[in-house]
Amino acid sequence: MTTFNHSKYQAFPILNMPNRQWPNKSITQAPQWCSVDLRDGNQALVEPMTVAQKRRYYQLLLAMGFKQIEVGFPAASKMDFDFVRWLIEENMIPDDVTIQVLTQARESLIEKTFAALKGVKQAIIHVYNSTSTVQRELVFQKDRQGIIDIAVQGATWVKQHADANPGPCWQFEYSPESFSGTELDFSVDICDAVNAVWQPTPANPVIINLPATVEMSTPNVFADQVEWFCEHVQDREAITVSVHTHNDRGCAVAAAELAVMAGADRVEGTLLGNGERTGNMDIITMAMNLYSQGIDPKLNLGDIDNIITTITECTKLPVHPRHPYVGELVYTAFSGSHQDAIKKCLDRRKPEDSWNVAYLPIDPTDLNRTLKHVIRVNSQSGKGGIAYLLEQEYGVLLPRWLQVEFSCVVQKKSEATASELMIPQIWQLFKSTYASSDDVYKLMEYNVSHGNIDKIQAQLENAGELTAITGEGNGALTAFMQALKQHFNIEFDVVNFSEHALSKGADADAIAYLQVQTATQSVIGVAVNSDILTASLTALLNAVNQIEVIKNLAAA
Repeated sequence: MTTFNHSKYQAFPILNMPNRQWPNKSITQAPQWCSVDLRDGNQALVEPMTVAQKRRYYQLLLAMGFKQIEVGFPAASKMDFDFVRWLIEENMIPDDVTIQVLTQARESLIEKTFAALKGVKQAIIHVYNSTSTVQRELVFQKDRQGIIDIAVQGATWVKQHADANPGPCWQFEYSPESFSGTELDFSVDICDAVNAVWQPTPANPVIINLPATVEMSTPNVFADQVEWFCEHVQDREAITVSVHTHNDRGCAVAAAELAVMAGADRVEGTLLGNGERTGNMDIITMAMNLYSQGIDPKLNLGDIDNIITTITECTKLPVHPRHPYVGELVYTAFSGSHQDAIKKCLDRRKPEDSWNVAYLPIDPTDLNRTLKHVIRVNSQSGKGGIAYLLEQEYGVLLPRWLQVEFSCVVQKKSEATASELMIPQIWQLFKSTYASSDDVYKLMEYNVSHGNIDKIQAQLENAGELTAITGEGNGALTAFMQALKQHFNIEFDVVNFSEHALSKGADADAIAYLQVQTATQSVIGVAVNSDILTASLTALLNAVNQIEVIKNLAAA
């Protein structure tokens, strides 16, 4: 048996912060959002987006309400450079939107970055260099001061080019790349050194972005890092603290949420979490987490399926059916007990009530998902779910005694086909089981005479032959029952009966459900008709048709 050699790994060190404050805080408003789909997300695609796809994706981000969008690395890619020029020259940037561009701390790249931004009204210049211990020691082979010198020189070049181009409104952003693997005191030192060049003020703040370029710790440790940084960095009131978490440990959203609790003002991420390795922080998931807590996420997520269509067509990446909030199956219950709980909660909920439905953390209709997709039927499903689907799609309110019986029919069918049953299949199975079949008697016409005793005359048809029957009783249904007993020489009792309109309005069809008990079997008949009496009589005949002796007689 082969085992992992876990001894070659070391646990990430925790911080000694006995007075940490973030665990006692909660998020009360949405952070500033910055989408990095067009840069960080795009570079992680097997096939990077074409110009047409980038333009379409950009329009999606605008429609969703993003006010800060990282549009590319114009100094490193001709396509990115041309895309930035298209945005500016075609006046594609709304006045309330700021584009962000990335550059390394190299003079030639910074110069080309500003050339790409010529004519822009406002932009964020995002400069970065690697700061982590492993990058310093093994990649750049520099000491701390050598890395600080790179950052300070880059910040100086950025400021010089901004001063030489005074027209636009420039905002500066610095990332100590791999902040998650950088000593905290060094992170503060290098950011303080950069800010000493940029001289931020509360009226003109800089963005200090703290990336978990590789997620190396549990989210609580990352939150400690962010809180420690916020407490020790100089000029905190002149800094917008941003985080950019990756998902290597599967905790990017949690890390970003706890970071906001720890003092971060801004969050960078991508839609559905696309990005290098396991991806970036998923902005949609974090935004919907806020929404589920009654916090306005400040993003337009109401037409989620259109958003997904654009993302998948532009990135060529599929969406997992269990992806939080947006997956095809995330609001779907197959389990019978889950379905029953959902149905009862929805039945008892009033429109003005706060959302409180078992197994549904949010109302799917808020994302333009219909409630009929909440419950789907397979061999694990129960009576409540099946009844809910028929009610939602066809207006059928199955009485409980019929729910129990029909759920067994559905379960057997699903087991036999080894597949999920769609709503039309369930409806067809319901009708074929209780409402109609070949080789049966059909009610052709009838006449009821009312008096002290009601009398009925009716014609039944089977295999082209007409049969006249008569009966009497207290009410038309009782008279028809007596006629059937007498004609077929059988004994039975009606043990359950229910009827209702299938919709509102004077012209609505009615449906009748009727259960008949003989000495040896119990059978159910259902019928739909514009006339409630006709529906009731037909339901009785459909039940009687299923009694073994009648089935044999009709088939003879």
